[in-house]
Formats: sequence, structure tokens, C-alpha cells
Amino acid sequence: MKYMNVMVLLLVSSLAGCASQSALDNVRNDIDSVKTRLFSIDRDLATVREESKVTVGAIEKGFKADVSAVRKMSADIQATIDSTKSEMQALSGKFDDTAIAVKKPAEDLARYREDADKRIIALEERILKQQTLLDSLSKKMAEMDKSKTDEAASTPDALYLKGLDALKAGDVVTARELFTRFLDQNPKHELAANAHYWIGETYYSEKNYESAILSYQEVIKNYPGKEKVVSAMLKQAMAFNEIKDTKSAKFVLRKLIEGFPKSEEAKKSKAMLKVIK
Repeated sequence: MKYMNVMVLLLVSSLAGCASQSALDNVRNDIDSVKTRLFSIDRDLATVREESKVTVGAIEKGFKADVSAVRKMSADIQATIDSTKSEMQALSGKFDDTAIAVKKPAEDLARYREDADKRIIALEERILKQQTLLDSLSKKMAEMDKSKTDEAASTPDALYLKGLDALKAGDVVTARELFTRFLDQNPKHELAANAHYWIGETYYSEKNYESAILSYQEVIKNYPGKEKVVSAMLKQAMAFNEIKDTKSAKFVLRKLIEGFPKSEEAKKSKAMLKVIK
């Protein structure tokens, strides 16, 4: 019986040793895999840096063609980051599994964990560098997008449309500022009469009828051939009526009917003349 017990103990010890060696081999294989991954990341990072220089230069020459390349590069970097994070999680999980399976002494496990922590920290540092590069590329793209937007917004037509958008949104102060800037920069633009008219509308909506009358007069006096003249005359008469200057209101309405008898504004003018006291 003693001989049998000794044989059993030897057999158990042998099996435990095999299990421990197998687990350690797995850990070493994982570490070698991480080393290979780190080398690949270094090589990829060097390639990304070189490609970034070429890409940024190309961006300055042609925005549309380069945006696609930068986005692809960003996607590749993000994929590398995600893959590396997965490797980190897998490595941490392997050590936890090893601790449970082979029941290594606490000091040996601490040594392995310390080594793994160092490697994980190194991986995190590399990820941070890659993330910094990715953020830099994203910032560059945003700056170039803003540059294109600002360039488009600086044209006369774009400035005029921004004024209309602000007016439709009810922001009459901003609309007036935009139309005034439009006129300062483009006094002879074909939409100049419209801009004066809309400035009058902003004042009218604020019940600043005197200022509205002056703005409408700019259209009537300086742009006699423009479509907005008829509308400006009708609104000017309405503004005169609001400040109880009925004499001026009637005068403008009669001039409108006389000059534009077939217009829709002429019909409205006739109706107004009937009710103005």
C-alpha cells in the first residue's frame, strides 16, 4: 500500500508539472505574439507618419481628393487601436486563467503580472501616440472644412442668403446687420434693391416705422426699374399710416396706383384708400 501511495503521488506531481509547463508555454506564446504586434505597430506608425506628411501636402493642393485619403488613414489607425486594446484584454485574461488553472505561488504570479503590467503600459503609451496622431488629422480636416465654409460664406450671394435665413428665423437684428454689410461690400449688386427693402422690413417688424420709411425710400428713389419698388411703395404707405401721417400715406398709394395700375399692390392700395381716414 505504501508503494501504491508513492506511485500515485509521483503521478499527480508529474501531471501538475505538465499542466504548469503548458500554461507557462501559453503565456510565453502570448507574450511573443504581443512582441510581434508591437513590432507591427511600430512599423505601421512609421508608415502612418510618412503617409501623413504626404497627405497633408496633398490636402493643401486639393481638398476634395485628400479628404478621402485622410479618412481612410484615420480608419486604419482606429482599427489598429481597437485591435491592440483587444490584445491587451486577451493578455490580461490569460494571466487570470493561468492563476486559476495552475495555482502558481503568489510571488511567481506577482512577477508575471508585473511584467505584463509593464507591457500593457507600453502598449497604452503607443495607443496614446496613435490617438494623438488621429486627433491631429481630425483637427486638420475640421480646419479645412471650416476654411471651405468660410470661403463660401464670404461671397455676396452667400451673405445675402444668410440675411434672408436670419430674417425668416425671426432674428431681425442679425438680418439687418447682414444686409447692411452686403450693401457696404456690394453697393451696385443686382440684389442691392432687395437688401434695402429687407432692411425696411426689419425696421417695420420692430415698429420703427420712421426708419422703415427711409429704407423703402432708398428702393423707390435709387432703383426705379426693380421689382421691389412696388412692394416698397405699398409698405411705405402702410408705415406712414402707422405713424398717423395719412396725407403721405394717401399720396404714396395714389402714386402706386398711377404707376402700376395692374399690379396686385395697386388692388391693395385701392382698398387701403377706402379705409384711411
